[in-house]
Amino acid sequence: MKNRLFVALLLSTAVALPALAQQANSTSAQPPASAQTAPEPEHLPAPKAPDFWDGDEPGLAALLMHPFATKEYVRRHTEPIRDRLNELDEITASNQKMIRDVDARAQHGLQLASEKVNLADQHATDAANKAEMAHLTVAALDNRVSADETTVRNLDQYKAGAQTELHFRPGQTALSKEAKDALDQVAAQLKGQHGYILEVQGFSSGKGQAAIANSRKMADAVVRYLVQNQEIPTYRMFVLALGNPSAERMSGTRVEVSVMKNDLAQTAQQ
Repeated sequence: MKNRLFVALLLSTAVALPALAQQANSTSAQPPASAQTAPEPEHLPAPKAPDFWDGDEPGLAALLMHPFATKEYVRRHTEPIRDRLNELDEITASNQKMIRDVDARAQHGLQLASEKVNLADQHATDAANKAEMAHLTVAALDNRVSADETTVRNLDQYKAGAQTELHFRPGQTALSKEAKDALDQVAAQLKGQHGYILEVQGFSSGKGQAAIANSRKMADAVVRYLVQNQEIPTYRMFVLALGNPSAERMSGTRVEVSVMKNDLAQTAQQ
């Protein structure tokens, strides 16, 4: 402790001596008061420094009494700097948070946009596949229509073959055992053949729409039996529900099955 006081005293003395020497020189250089003719100007008092460390030319006593800066002085001068640094830190943290928020929103927006693009691509692919399927379906329908048109154009080439007559009781639409046996015989004759059509005509006693409806039910029963039991394609059967075509007399309730064959070579090869 004594060594520190001694060193501080030496330093203070070294700083104060040049100041005292300069003050002495300035005093000796001034002329005597009697030689001056002009009145001495009035000097304004120098402002008093609020603290030792705020002054520019401290004296020897000040150096001896205040060799070091006090904590209060350091705190008073560094506190505005610390406050400014804290403010800058808060602004920096706020800016970083805003940047992170903007980046997160941008990433989320990019992710949503990517998902929508992928979904749009998937929808476009599905639409393209559906369009291709529709194109294939239309092509198949065109082929089928062309085949049907060919068949229709060749209808006049069909010739009537064997005819089978199935009788029903009045009001009956179910097939009897005799009717089923007769249909089995017709189907047996058509096994392995091509280029034929079965014309199924229904006739029913009665008048008007009731007779037509009853004849339709009987004809449908015949077609259903041939499809389910004999595996004859439906496109080879042509159904007519005629009801009672003779208005003057009551015709019998029956179904006529006629085999129509086409003699064209290309039809026989189908």
